[in-house]
Amino acid sequence: MTVFLCQKILKGNFFTLKSSKILTNYVRKSPKKGNVSNYTKVNKKVLDENRKEQKQMKMNMTQWIDDAIAADKKKAFPVLSFPSIQKMGITVKDLISSSDLQAKGMKIVADETPNSAASVSLMDLSLEAEAFGATVHFSDDEVPTVTGAIVSSEEEADALQVPEIGAGRTQIYIDAIEKACKLITDRPVFAGVIGPFSLAGRLMDVSEAMIYCYEEPEMVETVLEKCTEFLIKYINEYKKVGANGVLVAEPLAGLLSPSLEEEFSSVYMKKIIDECQTDEFAVGYHNCGNSVVQQIDSIIKNGSRMLHFGNAIDMADIVPKVPENILVMGNVDPAGQFRNGTVDSIKAETKAVMDKCASYKNFVISSGCDIPPLSPWENIQAFFDAVDEFYA
Repeated sequence: MTVFLCQKILKGNFFTLKSSKILTNYVRKSPKKGNVSNYTKVNKKVLDENRKEQKQMKMNMTQWIDDAIAADKKKAFPVLSFPSIQKMGITVKDLISSSDLQAKGMKIVADETPNSAASVSLMDLSLEAEAFGATVHFSDDEVPTVTGAIVSSEEEADALQVPEIGAGRTQIYIDAIEKACKLITDRPVFAGVIGPFSLAGRLMDVSEAMIYCYEEPEMVETVLEKCTEFLIKYINEYKKVGANGVLVAEPLAGLLSPSLEEEFSSVYMKKIIDECQTDEFAVGYHNCGNSVVQQIDSIIKNGSRMLHFGNAIDMADIVPKVPENILVMGNVDPAGQFRNGTVDSIKAETKAVMDKCASYKNFVISSGCDIPPLSPWENIQAFFDAVDEFYA
């Protein structure tokens, strides 16, 4: 009987290394006849665990996007992870240093926000630059920031080494997503990743990078090629561990002119999306700059079907410009409302954005960017309440 049941499971589509170990241990310890009852319990546990894992891993994200567009009542898609520190009684520094805490925090946020469309990880725009060797400033209450530059000449650009996956804190974040995917199975799990020009800018100094686009374009392109090479490998590592997608943050590109954005950002974003996006893995694009309305023709060509914009613009100016088969999300002020607003003010702003944009089938309400760590949970809940009330 035991051998027969083992053969049945081995022929299934959900047999994994984890279940293999459980099963092997059981067979070794319990090979006796008549032990079907105990075996059945273990068998059920194996099947339940693996159905849960495979449900998460095999989510069709192309269909998920289509379904989100078709739905009459949309679930909100806030970029919400850092405020979990308040629920856990820890600091930002604690959170960014531990995969266990990040996964636990994402699970807490998911449990607190049952009507959220997805679970979105930390938008830590220092992470990838640190892997390249940049200096990072850490704080207990604020998101880490990059200080200084490590590339200021063509020679330094040529010498810049593309880091291995796992450099700096990157393995912590990869492990966190792998653990979160096992804890959160009722919605897609997205990792957060910086965009190519925003990463290059942090390696060259954000202000200087804008000037280099005019004065040292070949140096900028050298750095961008290396950033893109790393980001493709990094994003694909998230795919391997079970993430359903990534949200790529490219805010610095939002300060460029449309022609420069196309030359120094969109081309590289398209490379990343072409290499990483599949039916089971979505690559979302975030840009909170104030030039995105002028850049939109270039942005929509990068291949992403999830565009996320910040509160530097009026969403009503950009939603009509986005094709109907592409999700367009935004843009309640994360600092002004989530962090420093009131329950009444965030409800009012959320409703105002939805009044202007919800008639478009591809619009989904969201925060304008990553919600700050110390944003009151009363304001976060008020945001969700406003969405529920709008669709009631």
